[in-house]
Amino acid sequence: MNDQLIDFNSIVGVAQVQASGNGLPYLAMIVVAVVVLFVLASLIVVARRFLSRPELHGMGREEIGRRWDEIERIGAGSVMGGKMAIVEADKLLDTALKSMAIPGETLGERLKFAGYRYPELKKVWFAHRLRNQLVHETSFELSHAQAKKALADYRHALKTINVL
Repeated sequence: MNDQLIDFNSIVGVAQVQASGNGLPYLAMIVVAVVVLFVLASLIVVARRFLSRPELHGMGREEIGRRWDEIERIGAGSVMGGKMAIVEADKLLDTALKSMAIPGETLGERLKFAGYRYPELKKVWFAHRLRNQLVHETSFELSHAQAKKALADYRHALKTINVL
């Protein structure tokens, strides 16, 4: 029976030595795996931002930015300036969509087509309808709040399609 007595303290000590010996490489592997996953996730985020910017054929982003700055300057003035700014912003959005090779005969058609890829473009319809009222209805009166909202909608649309 004495042969069957086991010294549990020595077994626990051996188990602790083995666990600490094997645990360090295991912990290092976990840390390396987490770092690798973090780096991969960061690369994916950067690549998506780079690849999500559409290629433009014609007008470049710098020119779009310059024209937008001019439109905002015009729109900040009088009511007539707001009207002009809305018409110019509408033309700028149309030109940007054309530069992205979005099909359609009119801006409305291009917005419908682009809306599948960029659902946020639905918000610019208010501004586009407002522009149509300005151009086609001689008795239409534009408020400062309407002009401000329309320009904000155009700005949001240009940012949504990643050209501004």
